[in-house]
Amino acid sequence: MNSKVNLDVRELSTKVAIVGGGFGGLCMAIKLREAGIEDFVVLEKAAEVGGTWRDNTYPGAACDVQSHLYSYSFEGNPDWSRRYSGWREIQDYILRVTDKHRLHDNIRFNSEVEAAHFDEKRARWTLRLTDGTRVDCQHWVLATGPLHVPSIPEFPGLENFKGKVFHSSQWDHDYDLGGKKVVSVGTGASAIQYVPEIAPKVDQLTVVQRTPGWIVPRDERAYSQRDKNWFRRFPLLRKLHRARLYWSNESRVLPIFHPRLASLLEPLVKQFIRYQVKDKDTARKLTPNYRLGCKRIMISNRYYPTFNRPNVELVTEGVKEIREHSIVFGDGSEREMDCLVLGTGFVVDPRIYMKDFEITGLPGHRLQDDWRNASEAYLGVSVAGYPNMFQMVGPNTGLGHNSIIFMIECQARYIVDAISTVARRGVDYLDVKRSDMDAFNDRLQKDLKGTVWQSGGCSSWYQQADGRNVAIWPYSTWRYWLKTRSLDESVYRWEKVAERHRQAEPVTA
Repeated sequence: MNSKVNLDVRELSTKVAIVGGGFGGLCMAIKLREAGIEDFVVLEKAAEVGGTWRDNTYPGAACDVQSHLYSYSFEGNPDWSRRYSGWREIQDYILRVTDKHRLHDNIRFNSEVEAAHFDEKRARWTLRLTDGTRVDCQHWVLATGPLHVPSIPEFPGLENFKGKVFHSSQWDHDYDLGGKKVVSVGTGASAIQYVPEIAPKVDQLTVVQRTPGWIVPRDERAYSQRDKNWFRRFPLLRKLHRARLYWSNESRVLPIFHPRLASLLEPLVKQFIRYQVKDKDTARKLTPNYRLGCKRIMISNRYYPTFNRPNVELVTEGVKEIREHSIVFGDGSEREMDCLVLGTGFVVDPRIYMKDFEITGLPGHRLQDDWRNASEAYLGVSVAGYPNMFQMVGPNTGLGHNSIIFMIECQARYIVDAISTVARRGVDYLDVKRSDMDAFNDRLQKDLKGTVWQSGGCSSWYQQADGRNVAIWPYSTWRYWLKTRSLDESVYRWEKVAERHRQAEPVTA
């Protein structure tokens, strides 16, 4: 089939539908094409690809994984400017890769999927878009990722505020912060990047902290032109550099499995805080009281020194209410406010951010019901009762120590293997066995106990409200590679629809 899919229709039929045009969805599309599967479409809700790096353009936005590792292994870039690149450079990389692999012909933009239904008799999925379009497909891949729905706190009185309000992922670059009294809520990965950037511009900056995070120094070095030339001329050097970064990051998994090792590193980080923050009381408030690694470790050289500025204040009492021109904290104190910036992260529990996205599989299976207690999948990819449906960066495949791109490539290869095996075996669909999925997740949750994520004394976005960790892969990433490098056909049911219906017909004399 020609690689160009007719996207300007209300009824679209394709072999594979990919939902999401970020790193995961694009990798999936590239690997399908490499496998000779041209009949696919990428459904992207926005007007451009990029996902996180299209949306997060706040001042100072950058990745906390090294550039040469936070990129596809099959699309190395010798021209990364720094050890940790900013959002613009990452987005430009994504756009170049999209163009190189001729993906735009297979992408339907402004196409948000709101429902998916599996027809067992036809062994086909129907995806319904918000504009009324229906996409009929044999396989589909949910590649939206967990970091795309902003978490907006419901502060009492927020609707009465007369000033400016925006979330960090929806930064209003037309709004001039110069000379304004700004309150920033949240001290996570986004906030520690934009706070140092806006502090010199504003009249007063109040940073509202609920829980301090562990922050370690950042390698700010740039790659010289000589480095880039060597990487371009000798690709093996770039690959060796990438491998060194990978194994260096992978070594960080040791304190995760051995919390006592993490405790030995904490005094060094506390010393880093005391060294960078002059005021002892502020330094104390910025020092976590939970195990290092329990929440994602952040990197910055500029965040702590920002609190040495006379126009920057740290508040830890919590928000009581918002008034027309001010904010009131838990201790009753009040601050004038022109602008409220919400650095409050994202809704990462799929049971919440997918609550209006109805997915129905085999009879009796509705994802919102099957995931009522917890979101689970086999290898984070397949869910029992949902044939030919796959996920990328699904339950328990997130990382706290290495590059998610590594996991994405493993998943894309695995999914292509699954789709190809369906065709090779001459069946209509595969469905992971419930017993194998349950055994996988039971073991995973058992192995999470005793790690820093379950014994660190903190709650984090890795966990559901009941404390169950549904986000993190609790092993080394190379172990995930081993599990996904080939499809274990024994854990799946392989069904041919025509044969199943023939066998179900009554026998007559």
